[in-house]
Amino acid sequence: MFAANIKQVAALMQNGQLSAKDLCELCIKRMKRIKELNVFITEMPDLALNSACAADRRIKNGSGDILEGIPIAFKDNFSTAGIRTSCASRMLKGYVPPYNATVVEKLISRGSVLMGKTNMDEFAMGCGSVDGAFGPVRNPWKYRFEATRRDRPGAAQSSPSAARIADRGRQFHSASPSQCLDVEADDSAEWFIAGGSSGGSAVSVASGAVLAALGSDTGGSTRNPASYCGVVGLKPTYGLLSRHGLIPLVNSMDVPGILTRSVDDAVVILNALAGHDPKDSTTVFEPFKPCALPDVASIKGLKIGIPQEYHAPGLSSDMKDSWQHVADIVENAGATVKRVSLPHTALSIVCYHVLCACEVASNMARYDGLEYGHRAKDESSTESLYAASRHEAFNNVVRGRILAGNYFLLKQNYDRYYVQAQRVRRLISQDFWNTFRSGIDILLTPTVLGDAPSYRWFSKADNRTRTQEQDVFTQPANMAGIPAISLPVALSSNGLPLGLQLLGQPFKEQQLLTAAKAIEQLVNFRALDFDKLLYCD
Repeated sequence: MFAANIKQVAALMQNGQLSAKDLCELCIKRMKRIKELNVFITEMPDLALNSACAADRRIKNGSGDILEGIPIAFKDNFSTAGIRTSCASRMLKGYVPPYNATVVEKLISRGSVLMGKTNMDEFAMGCGSVDGAFGPVRNPWKYRFEATRRDRPGAAQSSPSAARIADRGRQFHSASPSQCLDVEADDSAEWFIAGGSSGGSAVSVASGAVLAALGSDTGGSTRNPASYCGVVGLKPTYGLLSRHGLIPLVNSMDVPGILTRSVDDAVVILNALAGHDPKDSTTVFEPFKPCALPDVASIKGLKIGIPQEYHAPGLSSDMKDSWQHVADIVENAGATVKRVSLPHTALSIVCYHVLCACEVASNMARYDGLEYGHRAKDESSTESLYAASRHEAFNNVVRGRILAGNYFLLKQNYDRYYVQAQRVRRLISQDFWNTFRSGIDILLTPTVLGDAPSYRWFSKADNRTRTQEQDVFTQPANMAGIPAISLPVALSSNGLPLGLQLLGQPFKEQQLLTAAKAIEQLVNFRALDFDKLLYCD
């Protein structure tokens, strides 16, 4: 069941061979078994079961919607009516939105069953899902669950229980670096990161807790964890999906992202979500034509570009080999593969960080301790209340980006940093346009530098350093607003997933997804077999 795609599961439910309630119970069981991966911030088993039973009644009465009864999850920065939405931050502790985000409403109205809200980096600022108030998300690949560790000599003393992990997660946000998870002393730190900032959503799909999940993608936050967790991560064209109800990070780059186990499943979710929303003025007015992929996709005749600038420092040999291998495969399948140049790529990561910090400073200004969110006890003055509330509730990463953004936006710095970064952004976007106008249909690149780093290694550098490393291949697509998808294509020499990225032309999701499915079928990547892990079925 956990290996089936949405279309197959929907057919089983429509034929009466599976009930939505039984499927929901299987997912709840799986959620309990992956507890120590710290995937969910909020779980809703009772609400999910009620929704599944309602879906069964609708199916019995003739509803043929493909999403009826399908278990899904949302990253915890999507507003959900009556369900807490925290952005993994103390600032929004106890915040319960009165409305659903548009993408949430669309899926629920189609009969999808909401299983929970997933863990993330605080306010989506990060690339590892380790900097949230609820502790880090753990990658299921090669993870030694507690039942396994218990069998090793001395493991009982060093292996934390799920409850202890959750407790440390609650402490993680406010602790100083020396008080955080002691990776040198704790053997459980041998696990690998899930990627971020949508790590919880990626793990929920990879582990079989849900069939699909939504994340957000500002600089690669959907594609990065998709690569590390061996799932499909789709970032649609900017303006194709509504951002209404997605708590903003960078308004000009934020896009709801889709995480699934297959390209076909990503198409199902995209078709349900795409289209104009009067509540979001950045969505396009043109009617969306649903994507329809053939059973056997072909890449024959397409012109695939290989950007030479993506041979970046730090690119692992495993990733280079997989990149070359897939390029050879698509060429043998009838595509034309050509080396291209995106000359301003080297400037993109610096440009991205300047623009990101500026918009973060603006968006975070609303959290002042007065209207909603955390409020400090220091009420000696309005300024003191502002300062104390923000200092107590934001972590160092968020505060650092606010500080940098306000610095870049100072009158004496505005032209030097913000305006200049906008000029560079236009050049980066122009690079893509020039490449596509030259006849290239799709670009093929690595998604990240290699396979998932261990938490022990990843935690030795700060958030900014890791983001500069991990977002180098993903954020140009957000700067240009073009669609991109990450596909798992191979396992590294460490036995961890490697993902490649396809970059397409704006609003040509049909072409991009067809090529993605063709590559998916050609490489035949074997997804995580969770049943082989001791702690699961």
